[in-house]
Amino acid sequence: QVQLVESGGGLVQAGGSLRLSCAASGSIFSINAMGWYRQAPGKQRELVAAITSGGSTNYADSVKGRFTISRDNAKNTVYLQMNSLKHEDTAVYYCNAPTVVAGTFGELNEYDYWGQGTQVTVSS
Repeated sequence: QVQLVESGGGLVQAGGSLRLSCAASGSIFSINAMGWYRQAPGKQRELVAAITSGGSTNYADSVKGRFTISRDNAKNTVYLQMNSLKHEDTAVYYCNAPTVVAGTFGELNEYDYWGQGTQVTVSS
């Protein structure tokens, strides 16, 4: 089993900053791309940013230039630095980590794991 634990959400005024963290733990063989998604009330979950194990990044157009994703492979942790926050960034943010897990007999399988979500509220 693999667990993803998120932290860093909260309430901030527009223009402010927050830093989210997501730490993966458990029977991890390897983690490929890690990402942050968000879901606002009444809207579908959307990709915010993703980063590969090699450090290549991808961002939603709405956050480019304001958000920065990074990861510490040794700690199996991904971060999301959010600057110049806007009211429309208000959402529950979820960490995602497709993880390769070694089974009882050494077989490798990939599973898609999600964090529990952390609320980010930006007041206008």
